[in-house]
Amino acid sequence: MTKRKKRKSSNNKISNLTNTILGILKKDRNKTFNYKQIAAKLGVNDASSRNQIIKTLSKLKAKQEIEEVDRGKFKAIVTTEYHTGILDLASKGNGYIISEDFENDVFIASNNINKALHGDEVEFYAYKRKHRGKQEGEITNIIKRAKSEYVGTIQIHEKKNFAFVIPDSPKMYTDIFVPINKTMKAEDGYKVLVSLEDWPEKADSPNGKVLEVLGKPGEHSTEIHSILAEYGLPSEFPNEVEEFANKIDTSITKEEIAKRRDMRKDLTFTIDPKDAKDFDDALSFKVLENGLYEIGIHIADVSHYLQPGTVLDDEAYERATSIYLVDRVVPMLPEILSNGACSLRPHEEKYTFSAVFQMNDKCEIKNEWFGRTVTYSDARFAYEEAQAVIESKSNKITKEVSLTGKPYKTDQSIADAILKMDELAKKMRSRRMREGAISFDKVEVKFNLDEEANPVGVFFKTSKDANKLIEEFMLLANRKVSEFVGKKKPQKTFVYRVHDEPDEAKLAQLQTVVGRFGHKLNFKDKGSIASSLNNLLKDVVGKKEQNLVDTLTIRTMSKAEYTTHNIGHYGLAFDYYSHFTSPIRRYPDVMAHRLLQRYLDGEPSANEEVYEEKCNHSSNMEYLATKAERDSIKYMQIRFMQDHQDEEFLGVISGVTDWGIYVEIISNKCEGMVSVRDMKDDHYQFDQDQYAMIGKKTGTMYQLGDEVIVKVKNTDLVKKHLDFYMVGKPD
Repeated sequence: MTKRKKRKSSNNKISNLTNTILGILKKDRNKTFNYKQIAAKLGVNDASSRNQIIKTLSKLKAKQEIEEVDRGKFKAIVTTEYHTGILDLASKGNGYIISEDFENDVFIASNNINKALHGDEVEFYAYKRKHRGKQEGEITNIIKRAKSEYVGTIQIHEKKNFAFVIPDSPKMYTDIFVPINKTMKAEDGYKVLVSLEDWPEKADSPNGKVLEVLGKPGEHSTEIHSILAEYGLPSEFPNEVEEFANKIDTSITKEEIAKRRDMRKDLTFTIDPKDAKDFDDALSFKVLENGLYEIGIHIADVSHYLQPGTVLDDEAYERATSIYLVDRVVPMLPEILSNGACSLRPHEEKYTFSAVFQMNDKCEIKNEWFGRTVTYSDARFAYEEAQAVIESKSNKITKEVSLTGKPYKTDQSIADAILKMDELAKKMRSRRMREGAISFDKVEVKFNLDEEANPVGVFFKTSKDANKLIEEFMLLANRKVSEFVGKKKPQKTFVYRVHDEPDEAKLAQLQTVVGRFGHKLNFKDKGSIASSLNNLLKDVVGKKEQNLVDTLTIRTMSKAEYTTHNIGHYGLAFDYYSHFTSPIRRYPDVMAHRLLQRYLDGEPSANEEVYEEKCNHSSNMEYLATKAERDSIKYMQIRFMQDHQDEEFLGVISGVTDWGIYVEIISNKCEGMVSVRDMKDDHYQFDQDQYAMIGKKTGTMYQLGDEVIVKVKNTDLVKKHLDFYMVGKPD
């Protein structure tokens, strides 16, 4: 005879039972629960507890707060209007929900987060009360987790039977519990990638398991791999993808050439950064007998090699973009394609997809053609080489600056082509500006790295005429391809790159900030906003506030994204715009190539719903790649500053908060924070209206845009924090 399990016996009253039962029923308000299921949720099974539950259910039913759907089965009566949105967590544990149902963000106190994490799609209800003028609410359900994997530092418990992972992200407010058998034998204090498995109802921390041991914190390879892992980005290709790519026939055949427009005899060249390894666009130039200029924009025909339904295409779609970290590129395509078959290298024949235009001296397009081609690149130029030709106005090219080491078709013809195309590009750019395009020439921070990827110097990359020449002709191809498909009747599905008008509230905020420096903006209409912003960006060039104003102006802009629903591109002042010119590094360009060829072949419109989903994925992956790229710059800036701890730097105040002052160093664009706790010469208080920190005794003011002198206090490679001491204001 088997022994019956002894039941827990308790005569204790269950505290807060009414609210607990309501919470259970409201959380899963589409389900029904009987008293046994509620008891199981509460972890009780004695007679006293069951009776308390049964009585409470009866009372709640009598009050009409719950309903008995079936005998003994209860369900919450929902009288509250629920909303959905995305949770944006602050580092202090509180959060804000961005919801279409509310004009402003909804404040969520930390005790009402209810296990939701940053970026989660959540359900919530809004209270009648407000918090500092903001609507306040409580999260009632997690609809979809934003992510399930986190990078952090593992702490092995002394008894060796469990561990905790402390996430790197300041927006992750909880550590993650990991049983010892799920730590992958990671050493105490090492960085790991951990995945969330579940979060028991009464547990303070979620349970997880280690997926990958990344290495020792602070080491270069560990930190770079941590950046990629934090955003769920790949670091290398799976073996089966590499093997598939290596088996592709990359030869140029007579049969394939016969299907294409043969443009191998046209003068063709590439202009790229001097350290570029892949060249996905080339330009061809010739003067026609009728006096028009025929200019071809030739793009690597990636879609010829990247066939739908293959492991290679699946991998490229998942990645959606190449990622440009400070010390490396994580490509969208394996090297055999990105640096080989699809790279328009000099003195090689390549399959291309081309947009060919015939235009006059006024840049009026008299004829256009789109289709598959075969081309031969006569020369490769670095931007510096092309710039030297433009600046000298010379039609001679010195062999010393040639990167190819082989003779060009003719020095004079290629130099003449560069000079004429520069002239046309300047006219096209001028027209764009007149039509309302906004000129963002933001300074890019670049690093000189030694052989071990240590930053030994910082330099700034600016856009010159040679860069703008390429930019204008790429914009022309992108716009005209988009127009060609977008204006077709009946309407065809296509992948557009859209950019909405700027946010009015952000524009007003920008006006407040730039007013500090004596700049004024005119928001009368769409046209005046664009010209006003252009004037502002022009006025600040070379001034102390340039980088601050450039950054703030970009933040006023809506985010550009991919979609099948065309609304035009505000920043470029184009009614139609797509990405077509970089299929080696962007999957949306591959989609544009496929769709264009589909319609050139006379096939019906593609499925809009399918392509809209692909557009959303591409936009999301682009966003993650951008965040990873910024993190790698921040990391490298902190490494650079480690070797300059005893120096004083001149900087500009780029932000002021109640906890400190953010300062950007003028000479290298490294940004760090001066904590208000470290400002010992006075008791400083934050003045929100003046964007300033003001000393209570002396009245000393540190205001947004002020020049200050700072010294490095601390460089934290793991948290990517740079802390300064405030030395004072320059004399």
